[in-house]
Amino acid sequence: MRCLIVTPEKTVLDMEAFFVVLPLYDGEFGVLPNHLPVVARIGAGDIRISQSQQDNKPVCFYLEGGFVEILDNNIVIMSMFAMPVKELDIKIAESQLQKAFDRPFHTPELAKIREEQLYSRRARLKIAKKYNKEDK
Repeated sequence: MRCLIVTPEKTVLDMEAFFVVLPLYDGEFGVLPNHLPVVARIGAGDIRISQSQQDNKPVCFYLEGGFVEILDNNIVIMSMFAMPVKELDIKIAESQLQKAFDRPFHTPELAKIREEQLYSRRARLKIAKKYNKEDK
């Protein structure tokens, strides 16, 4: 099956896949060939793409928001932000989380923006720590 990740700026990934684990907004979702059609909301987390059944080293990207469409052995991910997990920096992720904590939240609109940023920045830091060493 084909896996495609696009952001507003560019196509980030276009490759064949045997198994894909997606970070949906309400949990992880696994996809094998010939999956039923699905449209779902992407959360913040890591997508893991295995190219074969024996693949011990999946291709991993960090995704943040967007949608996925699964149809006819094609997985099309339209995400607001996507990057290889190895490019995530723990120190930068910690700084971004702190900035999200420091955002004002004295109106319902600002509180919602702050909450969304806290959700994504926590996920970014978690994935950065999962895949990268602290001593970068």
